[in-house]
Amino acid sequence: MEIKVTVKQLGKKHPVLSEQKIDIAYDDSNISLKNLLKLIVQQQVEAFNAKSFELEDEDYTKIPTDNYLNILTDTGKVGFGSIYNLKKADVQKAQENAIQAFEDGMFAVFYNDEQFEDLTQTINLDLQHTFTFIRLTFLAGSYW
Repeated sequence: MEIKVTVKQLGKKHPVLSEQKIDIAYDDSNISLKNLLKLIVQQQVEAFNAKSFELEDEDYTKIPTDNYLNILTDTGKVGFGSIYNLKKADVQKAQENAIQAFEDGMFAVFYNDEQFEDLTQTINLDLQHTFTFIRLTFLAGSYW
């Protein structure tokens, strides 16, 4: 089944990732939030593990152009597409991390305008709304 996903960060006007279509291995119309998160993580890990891990002496194709660095710093993460860690991602561990991160309030999930706060909530995928994931950041500071 194909779903639409957008990733945002609070305080940013533009999404970190514009709307993308993700194909998950699920055929039913109703799914719990927990199962949906696991399927999305599984799809993303499989896509990551399928990437090439070829080592290059110099990265000619990813040398930044004039405004490329500004775009990267606006997203909060600067990288040039190279993978430096040659280990493959573990699907089960990544799924556990995603569930724990949701429980700890590290990100929020919306389906259309409805926020999900419980992993057992059921989602009707037949509505074909866009899922929005918002990464939440904590305020830094001290009490003294």
